[in-house]
Amino acid sequence: MKETTDTVTESSVRWSSIVARGPEAEPFLQGQLSQDVSTMNTSGAWALLLAPDGIVITSCHVSTSPDGYDLAVPRVLGDVALERLRRFLLRTKCTLELVEREHGPFNTVREQIDAGLPGAAEFARGLTPQCFGASFVTSAVSFTKGCFTGQELVGRLDARGSSVPWRMVRATGPNEARMGDVLTSKGPAGVSGLTTSTHDGDSVVGLGFAHRSLFGSSELELAVDVRVEEIV
Repeated sequence: MKETTDTVTESSVRWSSIVARGPEAEPFLQGQLSQDVSTMNTSGAWALLLAPDGIVITSCHVSTSPDGYDLAVPRVLGDVALERLRRFLLRTKCTLELVEREHGPFNTVREQIDAGLPGAAEFARGLTPQCFGASFVTSAVSFTKGCFTGQELVGRLDARGSSVPWRMVRATGPNEARMGDVLTSKGPAGVSGLTTSTHDGDSVVGLGFAHRSLFGSSELELAVDVRVEEIV
């Protein structure tokens, strides 16, 4: 985990697709993605691409095609995601190609914030899936499909009901600096802080991370100009 003060403030979100084709595309992706791609319906589903230690590299929205699968990923993470998949593409009848796409699951920063979905700035924190909220894990991880890369830590955290220290939040406040001060006011130095934001009239709305000790603390109760809501 690393501490960073970078915050995404651009209004648009750009996407790419990793196009997986070939007779062994399905078994390959079954072993690499957290979602059960063999049971997806035509509307597709969210999945996670994890590092072997269970850290989220990116989420992707997976959809089926007649001859394979398309994985929508944030454009800034396209090359990283493709490289990660190709590391495990050994003697497999599956091809992977990265192409640009016009639209994605959300197309503006405001849509992302309203939906409470992590993007590239959130994944840059180097966190496990549970830090992004229970609903995120439920929508993107199958615990019954069998093994996939990074499964061991994710499954162990889920089985033990572990309380992860960092929580993704939606925050509203007068400006990014003030919101960042509140989010970093509790817990050890690390990944807390504002990550993605946009203006809403005279206020700022955004996503970020806070240490679990912030919730119910006097610092949060006294911060009447900043509202912090945990993404669950």
